[in-house]
Amino acid sequence: MYDQYLSRIFELLMNGKSKAQVARILKKEFELEQTEETIRKGVSRALESKTQNIEEYCSANGININNVKSYWHKGEGFSVNVKGGDSMSWDDVRDRILKELKEFSPKFEDISYSENIYGDGHCLVIDPADIHIGKLSKAFETGCEYNNQIAVERVKEGVRGILKRSSGFNIDQIVFIGGNDILHIDSPRRTTTSGTPQDTDGMWFENFMIAKNLYIDLIGSLLLLAPVHFVFNPSNHDYTHGFFLADVINTYFQGHNKFTSDTDLKHRKYYRYGNTMIGTTHGDGAKNDSLPLLMATEAPVMWAKTKHRYIYTHHVHHKTAKDFQGVTVESLRSPSGTDSWHHRNGLQHSPKAIEGYVHSKENGQVARLTHNF
Repeated sequence: MYDQYLSRIFELLMNGKSKAQVARILKKEFELEQTEETIRKGVSRALESKTQNIEEYCSANGININNVKSYWHKGEGFSVNVKGGDSMSWDDVRDRILKELKEFSPKFEDISYSENIYGDGHCLVIDPADIHIGKLSKAFETGCEYNNQIAVERVKEGVRGILKRSSGFNIDQIVFIGGNDILHIDSPRRTTTSGTPQDTDGMWFENFMIAKNLYIDLIGSLLLLAPVHFVFNPSNHDYTHGFFLADVINTYFQGHNKFTSDTDLKHRKYYRYGNTMIGTTHGDGAKNDSLPLLMATEAPVMWAKTKHRYIYTHHVHHKTAKDFQGVTVESLRSPSGTDSWHHRNGLQHSPKAIEGYVHSKENGQVARLTHNF
């Protein structure tokens, strides 16, 4: 019996009225004798008899049903907001991107190395720390020139220098430490992850590509000498872009039989070589005196199986080293220049350098290698 009032009912509903309010208005306007509750139920039945299902509605109005991601269904007892079931989460998007990247990653031939005839093998840790690709420093203001070209040249020169200085050791494993502010900014607004403005050289996407090509060149060259384990340390300047970069590098080399990696977002990473445990972290989080206990609790099995333990930190751009109970904690120098803010505040590090370490399987760290600029 309420079909005759449908135009008014739809008008009221479009104006945001509830069914209870509609029933109250209908009773008053048309002087209906039924109770408001009876009128409300009658309105619901009238609406349901006139409402098409979603497929019928789309067909009648020329809408592709596949393009409908959500809709409201109004029933007698309640209304339901229905969302499409095929929406993708961030994990789905990431997995799809990585799957596509893997299809385009190069095909590497299996590689083997000459047998070590000189006895004890050694692990070479190469750690180009705090490169800050995208940082701009002008000698006119700071006395130090630094830009993307200089950054790449220094890193390549520094790695060559470390390799030359390590040539007297029998290297059968290389650990390449990545991340640690490889990029200077983390947004199109030329800021760090937390929003601190920076003096920059180049656009953010150019810097990302420069860093990607640099890592590919370096790791590709190192793989000709020994197996490479790539470690990524998240950092404060490029927390998001640095992770994306590490993911790309991991995917690029995933088909190489001598490449392994540790590229998740854990802030402290651990690696075992013989009797030696090597930890790395950026250094902007846990304090140095907390790192030994964190190492023991976060990797207890590795701790128990090793005798010599080291943690290499970054972030401060200068050398510090201290022996704790069972662990040596050491920070690394940076090849990057001093920008305007740091120069103005007297925060200048010297010398600027790329550093590396040689570890024996039995005797731990046996050499520190430094290439100064």
